[in-house]
Amino acid sequence: MTPLLIAGHGTADAEGAAQFRQFVKRVAGRIEEPVAGGFIELSPPPLREAVAELVAGGARRLATVPLMLVAAGHAKGDIPAALARERSRHPGLSTVYGRPLGPHPAVLNLLRERLVEAGAGAETTVLLVGRGSTDPDANAEVAKVARLLAETTGVAGVEYAFVSLAPPDTRAGLTRCHRLGARHLVVLPYFLFTGVLPRRVEAQARDWAAGHPDTRVGVAEVLGDCDPLADLVIERYREALAGDIRMNCDTCVYRVAMPGHLHRVGAVQTPHEHPHDHAHPH
Repeated sequence: MTPLLIAGHGTADAEGAAQFRQFVKRVAGRIEEPVAGGFIELSPPPLREAVAELVAGGARRLATVPLMLVAAGHAKGDIPAALARERSRHPGLSTVYGRPLGPHPAVLNLLRERLVEAGAGAETTVLLVGRGSTDPDANAEVAKVARLLAETTGVAGVEYAFVSLAPPDTRAGLTRCHRLGARHLVVLPYFLFTGVLPRRVEAQARDWAAGHPDTRVGVAEVLGDCDPLADLVIERYREALAGDIRMNCDTCVYRVAMPGHLHRVGAVQTPHEHPHDHAHPH
């Protein structure tokens, strides 16, 4: 058996971290192979403890799935670098690496469910809000999800924004929708679990709504701990074991010379260091 290692980003929000840990248990209850999960920063347990747990159980080969919606710096660099460090800590250990969840039909279905729960209908304009990244490929994937939703969902339209690191931010995204004529908006956070950033998205949406009494604004829930997401992680795990990794590298800044990002081509990837993060000593 090759155990499954689920790698999360981590959050300073206790509820969000608890949802991740509960999700790992959900996945473990759906397959026979051992499962462990850990974070690369901010939250316990750190990834190294999850690896140590599986190695202590006899594992000599691990399949890792990055529990992330887009392939940005954490999935492309930080987690692979952290796995390289764990291989040096555990001589003889080998790893295979899966791909992030991405705009999978299961994710799109869940987004549509969250929209229905938030009261979105044919006259509703949706603002999909992602985390945001310095990686243009990752930001473009959020735009892709917005377009996929627009073409497969019975709403008036779908725009996109980001809560950090990239424009437009939530307020600018809402203003754009308003100028396009929207008077019923639903903000759709593109996040797996709750946390600091999803709460910030909601706060920004409520703040904008207070200044625009002519517009009805709702905020949908995050995707959350659920069976369809667990099944998708298991699908990514099986892909990794079979070597069927169809990751899109056509616009990856670490492989392709993109304007403004030439210095990142072939850059050496190192573990994500947070010297003041006492939950993750290295």
